[in-house]
Amino acid sequence: MGFVKEMLIDKGINEVIAGYLSFSIELILLIIICILANFITKRVVLNIISKTVYKNNIKWDDFLVERKVFHRISNIVPFVIIYISAPIFGSFEEVIQRTSQAIILVISILVISAILNAIDDVYKTYSISKIRPITGTLQIVKILSCILIGIALVATLSGTNPIAILSGIGVLSALISIIFKDPILGFVAGIQLTTNDMIRIGDWVEMTKYGANGHVIEIHLSTIKIRNFDQTILSVPAYAFMSDSFKNWRGISEVGGRRIMRSILIDISSIKFCSEEIIEHFKKINYLKHYIAAKEEEFKKHNNESKHDRNFLINGKHLTNIACFRAYIEEYLKSNSRISKEHTIMARQLAPNENGLPIEIYAFTTDIDLKKYEEIQSDIFDHLFAVVNEFQLRVFQNPSEYDVKQISKIL
Repeated sequence: MGFVKEMLIDKGINEVIAGYLSFSIELILLIIICILANFITKRVVLNIISKTVYKNNIKWDDFLVERKVFHRISNIVPFVIIYISAPIFGSFEEVIQRTSQAIILVISILVISAILNAIDDVYKTYSISKIRPITGTLQIVKILSCILIGIALVATLSGTNPIAILSGIGVLSALISIIFKDPILGFVAGIQLTTNDMIRIGDWVEMTKYGANGHVIEIHLSTIKIRNFDQTILSVPAYAFMSDSFKNWRGISEVGGRRIMRSILIDISSIKFCSEEIIEHFKKINYLKHYIAAKEEEFKKHNNESKHDRNFLINGKHLTNIACFRAYIEEYLKSNSRISKEHTIMARQLAPNENGLPIEIYAFTTDIDLKKYEEIQSDIFDHLFAVVNEFQLRVFQNPSEYDVKQISKIL
């Protein structure tokens, strides 16, 4: 400033006016230098960096460019120049330096946030990210960074010691814990959920209380984002997964198949012993040949040893149509290529009730896709409903209007 001022005074300009003119000229020159530096940084340096990044085979630096890390760093350059040039402004030096430092600190927050986002993007390219997401952890780092830089910002602008500011924050800790109760609970719950591997990105979760029934798409510090099957997106507080019950269907994908557990209701009055004629008919069914032969030998041996009166079927052991039907179901399921042979295959009786005798089919499909699972299950029950009459069994159902009309015609 002094050099320009002396030149103006030599030309006969008043000292006060010369001071203002020199200040203005040097300020304009500094602004021009900052603009040029910013232009060169953004148009030249950033272009070179971007081309270099996209040409190499390294992938992680691509995310740094996409998240505009270098772009945000370039914004610091003009304010560094202003900070260095502050002494030429004399009495304004301290104010300019503090202001420059404050702006640099604010830009630093944006730079740190962009770097952490890029780290998260890189981490998500690995399969481990679905098991151990770090989004919540990075958000914690962001919050801590903002707090520390915020303290430094206040200390810079006020000219006070950062330690004094920290001691003041300690007094407000109780108030903060009350005001930010939910975020704190969410923060703690988020850490527990990820640490204990209770939930992962891609998990199918069901939480009736919150209307959640879909796949987890994002895990944040305080919320879990879920895409329901109707494509609606729902955010559930992270602490709700710790305080309330929820169902995680991850086991379906881990075992490689979905479970079938559905029943056919059999009219109990249609259950009976098999006559010789029925047994001969069953022997013609491929899935029953071995079962019938094994049971006939077993029952014949038992009945001969017991020496019961053969004129009454109630004496001794005899085949029933419901037992043959259950045996048929199991053999049919075992022969189905879309039913897993590595898991339990079973057709079992449940407790009879006012709707008949439930015969439950318990098995696992080889495909976890929901549409294919429903197709497999439907095909199985379509077949069983069609063949149940072959066993002289009736499926129970409540009388319909058609049944009532048919009875009325007979009467």
